[in-house]
This record gives sequence, C-alpha cells and structure tokens, in this order.
Amino acid sequence: MARKKPFENVVVEPIVWKDRKRIMGLPLTFTRYSIRGSRLYLSKGFFNVQEDELLLYRVLDMSMKQSFGNRLVGVGTLVLSTADATHRTLEIQKIKRPRDVRNLLSQLVEEERRKNRITGKEMFGTAAADEEVAGADTDGDGIPDTMEH
Repeated sequence: MARKKPFENVVVEPIVWKDRKRIMGLPLTFTRYSIRGSRLYLSKGFFNVQEDELLLYRVLDMSMKQSFGNRLVGVGTLVLSTADATHRTLEIQKIKRPRDVRNLLSQLVEEERRKNRITGKEMFGTAAADEEVAGADTDGDGIPDTMEH
C-alpha cells in the first residue's frame, strides 16, 4: 500500500498581488508583501526570517502616505488599521503603485466581509479593546465608562 505524502492535499491559493519594500524605487530589501486568497502576508529578513499574516476582513481602515521623494520614484506606503491583535497598525512600506494596491486591497477586504457575512456590528466591538476610545467599557461591567458616575 502506498504511503500518502503529508502535504499532498494542501491547496495553495494563487498570488493576487506581491511586491517588496523598495529603496529609491528599486526592490533591494528583504521585506516582501503578498496577497493570497483571503490573507495578506508579510515576510522580513534574510538570515532570520519573520513571517506574519493578516486576514483581510480584519482591515478596518487604510490610508496612503507618499513623500515628495517617494512620488518621484513612484512608491508609497499604505497604513492599515486592523482588528488584529498582533498588528493594530500595519504599514506596507514603499511599494509600487500604492494607489492601485489600495484600491485592490479595498475591494478584496469588502469581498471577504461579504463572503464571511461580517457586518459593521462585528467590527465595531474591536474598537472597545482600545482603552483610549471614548465610551469604552474598560472595567467589563457592560456599561460604557462615560455613562458611569
């Protein structure tokens, strides 16, 4: 009887987008970003590699930063505010065509939310984890702090 290979049935989703952090517009760093299916992957390092992933539906808000020098070489940074415990704020630094990537990411996030049936109510509760939010229930009694006297 033939033995099964351990990872024979693992399905690898195709890469939707990938890029590297750039220096002067050139991909000279070992920081890599990619989107596969419903996840954003971040990989840093050459000898010591650190890999992280973020479920796309956890992205709450995104913005773009572009200095004058970065605009000259066609790169920019996307800043993602997330509901993820490890990455409250995630920067996708110095990537090509940041506006196009932001639009793609925005579409994918909305698609994942629809697919997983996640509405604003599920994502609203993540703000209460941040103690600086006005009206958050920091003592856990079910009553927002602004209502207590």
